[in-house]
Amino acid sequence: MNITINQQPVQLPANASVAAAIEHWQAKPPFAVAVNTNFVPKSRYAIHLLAEGDRMEVIAPVTGG
Repeated sequence: MNITINQQPVQLPANASVAAAIEHWQAKPPFAVAVNTNFVPKSRYAIHLLAEGDRMEVIAPVTGG
């Protein structure tokens, strides 16, 4: 299936979870995840399944002042 992660096209197996997408993306903690602009809690990464055309954002915190 085709999704986008941080506006980049990505191909994943059908019914891939957010956890699988994070592993594919090789995201380094800390980060937060949103799918189609909806926050996904870390406790749901393994059970939140992605669908064709989903837009996922992996967002790293920004520090400074």
